[in-house]
Amino acid sequence: MIIITGGAGFIGSNLVSAINQQSGDDILVVDNLTNTAKIANLADCTIADYRDKNDFYQNIIDLEKIPGLEAVLHQGACSDTMVTDGRYVMHNNYQYSKALLDYCQHFKVPYIYASSASVYGAGKDFREYPECECPLNAYAYSKLAFDQHVRARKESLTIPVVGLRYFNVYGPREQHKGRMASVAYHFYKQFNKDGKVRLFEGSDGYQHGEQLRDFVSVEDVVNVNQFFLNNPQLSGIYNLGTGNCQSFNEVAQAVVNYFQTKNGHESLTLEGIQDQALIEYIAFPDNLKGKYQSYTQADMSQLKSAGYDQPFLTVEQGVDRYLSWLDK
Repeated sequence: MIIITGGAGFIGSNLVSAINQQSGDDILVVDNLTNTAKIANLADCTIADYRDKNDFYQNIIDLEKIPGLEAVLHQGACSDTMVTDGRYVMHNNYQYSKALLDYCQHFKVPYIYASSASVYGAGKDFREYPECECPLNAYAYSKLAFDQHVRARKESLTIPVVGLRYFNVYGPREQHKGRMASVAYHFYKQFNKDGKVRLFEGSDGYQHGEQLRDFVSVEDVVNVNQFFLNNPQLSGIYNLGTGNCQSFNEVAQAVVNYFQTKNGHESLTLEGIQDQALIEYIAFPDNLKGKYQSYTQADMSQLKSAGYDQPFLTVEQGVDRYLSWLDK
């Protein structure tokens, strides 16, 4: 059996679906379904069991053994970067992760968990080293705190432990996330409704829509998780992006051209899209100033050294596949 925490969420449900397709349905999903929109993510999946997040936390504390447990994929977290209740974020993202690590160590079970590229803050060097890390909000700090806990226990751990620092993930099964869903999803919804997309104006020295992020498809995120699941001899903290940054304008262009092709029209250049007012640039929000990553680009050296050599989807490839899925 494999436990997937956050299994009804974005990345978790994609992992459930992929495991269903490749190896079966012996999966225990742990999640909080207060937001019932997440149920749709599991509607086409098959699982062996479900447990509420809080109930499962008590199982962890009580060291309740799960028969036949092979691995834990810990995807559950409060991922809202604007949450200001630090106590809640630290319990949910840090204490829960620590308790689950202790559980896995006790029962000798491999542990793969979701970290975040947010730990790098506004830095320009995205390598998995302490000198590159400077979180800008409670969410980012909670993720870094657990990475630091794992580092401190490295010599005493006798199980494989892998932390994956997700960059900007987009793709199927994220519709429940509301404002925290990817820009690709929001651009799709905006163009469907208004015939144009909205981007932030320039910030931190970047021109309108030219802020740069490492956008990674959830398909690639699933593939990397499965790589570590299939290679339990590996441990460490790894970046999970594409290694190439692209602008928000490029994401917008991919979305607009998806609709252009869908409607039998030729693809447009960014200048053509701007000339036709298919992009609207809006004021940069005050509440994000000083808390926003205007540039991210994963250094993929560690992941490549671990043996992962599969190509990653570009924004143009990944967004087209994603929007086709949304249109089903």
